[in-house]
Amino acid sequence: MALPVYDFRTDVRNILVTPEIRSRFLKFEVGAVAQRHSHDLGHEIFLILSGRCEFEIDGEKAELGPGQMCIALANQHHQVRVLGDEPMTMYLSVTPHIQPTHTMWSNDGWGDNTQKLPPRFVSNTSYDVPVDNTTPTADLIARHVAGADGVAAAVQANTQQQHDLAVAYQQAIASGDKEAAIQARHAMWAALSQVFQSVAAWGQVWNEFAARTVDETQ
Repeated sequence: MALPVYDFRTDVRNILVTPEIRSRFLKFEVGAVAQRHSHDLGHEIFLILSGRCEFEIDGEKAELGPGQMCIALANQHHQVRVLGDEPMTMYLSVTPHIQPTHTMWSNDGWGDNTQKLPPRFVSNTSYDVPVDNTTPTADLIARHVAGADGVAAAVQANTQQQHDLAVAYQQAIASGDKEAAIQARHAMWAALSQVFQSVAAWGQVWNEFAARTVDETQ
């Protein structure tokens, strides 16, 4: 199987969508202004590929052109406006990608009286992901609860491991046994990575549940 290669001039869509990250090429036409919003969890990176635009992030503005990038951290209000007489294309990534991904605000997110609006869940079609119309909602809920149990079990097991391995690491350092310290650190990471994997798996089933129940909740 050939290694996939993506081109911003032809692949204007979501490229990779997982609970850990969503990445895509996005094109804005001349004069376009995106609605101001924020992300409760996600940091978002923007890299301009063609055209020019003005970014506003938490009230600060900057003009960007090809090869330049900026970052909106979690909870930072941000908006982009196309400048000039040609469309603008960018690469963006948001991490993590957990629904509801976008937080909208009253007064377009501007002013002292702005208020966070209710969560907005969207269909997977918004992220160019196939839609599952066959799995019963009850099964999705059961998977979500099982995911929560999986995270709890991973955290519980990992906590004792981290305590024990931290003691082993400190003892190895105190005795000058560098190799033992390295092995303890490696074991700490092996245990910790299982927690992150369980959280990602939980995020996947949550996103499936959230996307499927849009019509039921709105």
